Amino acid sequence: MSKFEKDFGTPASQSDQLVTLEIDGFKATVPAGTSVMRAASSIGIEIPKLCATDSLEPFGSCRLCLVQVEGGRGYPASCTTPCAEGMKITTQNDKLADLRRGVMELYISDHPLDCLTCSSNGDCELQDMAGAVGLREVRYEPVKTHLKAEKDNSNPYFSFDPSKCIVCSRCVRACEETQGTFALTLDGRGFDSKVSPGQNQPFMDSECVSCGACVQACPTATLMEKSVIAHGQPEHAVVTTCAYCGVGCSFRAEMKGDKVIRMVPDKDGKANHGHSCVKGRFAFGYATHKDRITQPMIRKSIKDPWQEVSWEEAISYAASELKRIQANYGKDSVGGITSSRCTNEETYLVQKLIRAGFGNNNVDTCARVCHSPTGYGLKQTFGESSGTQNFDSVMQADVIMVIGVNPTDGHPVFGSQMKKRLRQGAKLIVADPREIDLVKSPHIKASHHLKLRPSTNVALINALGHVVVTEGLVDEAFVQERCDMVSFNKWKNFVAEERNSPEASEAVTGVPAAEVRAAARLYAKAPNGAIYYGLGVTEHSQGSTMVIGIANLAMATGNLGRVGVGVNPLRGQNNVQGSCDMGSFPHELPGYRHVSDAATRQLFEQNWGVTLESEPGLRIPNMFDAALDGSFKGLYVEGEDIAQSDPDIQHVHAALRSMECVIVQDLFLNETAKFAHVFLPGSSFLEKNGTFTNAERRISPVRQVMAPLGGYQDWEVTQLLANAMGYPMNYSHPSEIMAEIARLTPSFAGVSYEKIDQMGSIQWPCNDEAPEGTPTMHEHEFLRGKGRFMVTEYVQTQERTNQQFPLILTTGRILSQYNVGAQTRRTDNVAWHAEDRLEIHPHDAEDRGINDGDWVGIKSRAGETVLRALITDRVQPGVVYTTFHFPESGANVITTDNSDWATNCPEYKVTAVQVAKVSKTSEWQRSYQDFTEEQLQLLDKAAQH
Repeated sequence: MSKFEKDFGTPASQSDQLVTLEIDGFKATVPAGTSVMRAASSIGIEIPKLCATDSLEPFGSCRLCLVQVEGGRGYPASCTTPCAEGMKITTQNDKLADLRRGVMELYISDHPLDCLTCSSNGDCELQDMAGAVGLREVRYEPVKTHLKAEKDNSNPYFSFDPSKCIVCSRCVRACEETQGTFALTLDGRGFDSKVSPGQNQPFMDSECVSCGACVQACPTATLMEKSVIAHGQPEHAVVTTCAYCGVGCSFRAEMKGDKVIRMVPDKDGKANHGHSCVKGRFAFGYATHKDRITQPMIRKSIKDPWQEVSWEEAISYAASELKRIQANYGKDSVGGITSSRCTNEETYLVQKLIRAGFGNNNVDTCARVCHSPTGYGLKQTFGESSGTQNFDSVMQADVIMVIGVNPTDGHPVFGSQMKKRLRQGAKLIVADPREIDLVKSPHIKASHHLKLRPSTNVALINALGHVVVTEGLVDEAFVQERCDMVSFNKWKNFVAEERNSPEASEAVTGVPAAEVRAAARLYAKAPNGAIYYGLGVTEHSQGSTMVIGIANLAMATGNLGRVGVGVNPLRGQNNVQGSCDMGSFPHELPGYRHVSDAATRQLFEQNWGVTLESEPGLRIPNMFDAALDGSFKGLYVEGEDIAQSDPDIQHVHAALRSMECVIVQDLFLNETAKFAHVFLPGSSFLEKNGTFTNAERRISPVRQVMAPLGGYQDWEVTQLLANAMGYPMNYSHPSEIMAEIARLTPSFAGVSYEKIDQMGSIQWPCNDEAPEGTPTMHEHEFLRGKGRFMVTEYVQTQERTNQQFPLILTTGRILSQYNVGAQTRRTDNVAWHAEDRLEIHPHDAEDRGINDGDWVGIKSRAGETVLRALITDRVQPGVVYTTFHFPESGANVITTDNSDWATNCPEYKVTAVQVAKVSKTSEWQRSYQDFTEEQLQLLDKAAQH
């Protein structure tokens, strides 16, 4: 537990009933069920403790927190003693002091006395407690000690020194209660008891996922961050928000001067409650990696060496090139791409620059290539393009349906919270072609795993709806009160058709009809049924249809508008929700209002001082097509790597080569920057102020902890470019940008930095009706009024298997890596995942003579690449799977240009392929390697000027 946070010893009681007691003569009024330890701490009386911490349930093993209860017998542990009305407690007297000193003396007798040189010196609870109980000498000389126990330094981020372990079990309990991995255990009894990761394995060989919960819980230097060992204890802290996935964890960046020593999850974080994952907790080193480019660069051609120039020259050159292109090819010949990794304020400015400075609506975002079907589907049915709950809502769910998402890998902190609820007794339904960890893990087993074939989501959701309708499981009262009956009846008649029955759809989905029926009944009959979904829903040609189908099912069963239910998209990147909110789509202004709406346009025109276009601009694929046609020539890309993350990469690369000016604003020379003519250094989340909006609509503060290595925060760079383009922007701080967002966006009307600082975070909508935000959406009515059911006809994807391409490739994430890997590949996270591999079922591997670890070629209609095989029955026969974190893997070389019918969201999850054993890399990979080496040489030449 860090010195920067107060520790009350035990968790808070959730009881509404209050009791009053007396502690050392002082009155304390606390919720019933509060421990004596916490009650004392709440009035400023700190009882010595070692095994207790307020992030874990009380354990009562260290015997240091003994107290005396008037009228009671003995000396109970204050951590496990609940408060009662009228109780009188004594925490300090001679007898208690003797008992505590005796206990502490035993601990210290088997503990190294190297406090002055110990890495925990200054932040050690054992040291603090020895002082608190007045221990001055140790009389014992044990025959046996643990002082020579061997250190385990196998983990790249923390060390394990068992010689300093006091066997308080806090690490073991944190692994169980907080993380839910159960990787640590207490082996042996008595003197021989010790903490062990698995069967006496090193940490790196165990099931430990390096979330840091054990390190956070440890009261000594037994489990210690290597960064603290190397650099010493931090001396100040700044609270900010993680820049990885869509959970949006709150962290304290603990600093020594301008150096980040460690990132510690903030107990007051509303999204994470003091928990973290390996990425947010440890993988922050990319921010100061040697690959960071901190000097602006320009060049005429991508075959020319880069020239390092001043900011003034780089901005002037970029603006002049964009203006030249527009003069030659028309105002629609340029556009821009916003980032789901940048702040709300930065994203808002980019789309403002494009609309007001470039004079067109050619703005798009990486959020469209992952979650645009969420925006479309939920807006059509509910009237709002967002999830319905906060994360804590899952703790009230009775049945949880997880569709096309892997929370323990992609959203690990929320995944841990979900596992906690499942251990408490909630039932789980998983719909996924692959056996994700949630299907079966310690103390968790899904009631139903609907192992569907990729691309058949809509057939499955219709079958589930069929059961609900035909077996009388519709919540008729909810539907009649809250939904449009005409649309409901139309949908009801549609799903009731025999062709949508589980028996009829079994041949399509591959899921046994009995399993579908049982799952539908379990969800529909639950007091609270919640649905969580991800890219396995949206990244399909029928992504929008499937989101609508999920909304239909939730409305039909009444699972909306209260805690414990809902339709909850889990966003992949830290600000996917925010980039959509800020108007990053070519057809929508901030707040999801269409550019054709005259009143909305007039509002922005009055504030921005320009006339805005009423026609939607180009989406990213349209920009690429127009570039190859010769009509689109200039692109401004902030914090996005389209040359790795977009589908049909060879098409993307050809489009980028055909442009006359590509401006990339980023941390590193990423794949897109290799095609750029202007490079503007970006800033990491540690170097900027702003806000991120997570998957639960929570707007959280991003606060600067160190100066931007390139000299400017990203919003300042966009402002410089806007001014150079002739469109004035003169903000002095991101809070002024947020004030403008609030002024122009109804759902943000009540948002301000002052309120965020006061509350910690806010969930939009935040306005006059909800001044403190909205944890649960649609409580009394849907935003559109009556909920709208829509018919979801299953349409088979155009991407079909055949004799030439008999397997289906689908893709996903892995815990240790993030998105295109530009950040995590530059950290020690590569110790867990150093390459993308192709998962293939044993039957398919045997048919092709493939052994584990063999190089295999994966060929699709779009291209070919080579990966190493990982033989596993996590995938079903006929399906292969890979991640996409390494550019040389070429995962998107083989994905096709098929996309969602409504939003153009690429169909990443369904690619027909053939797999065969090979002996060398693909032609594309060899070409990519040559191009990369050439570009790195051109970069080196710039550095040598």
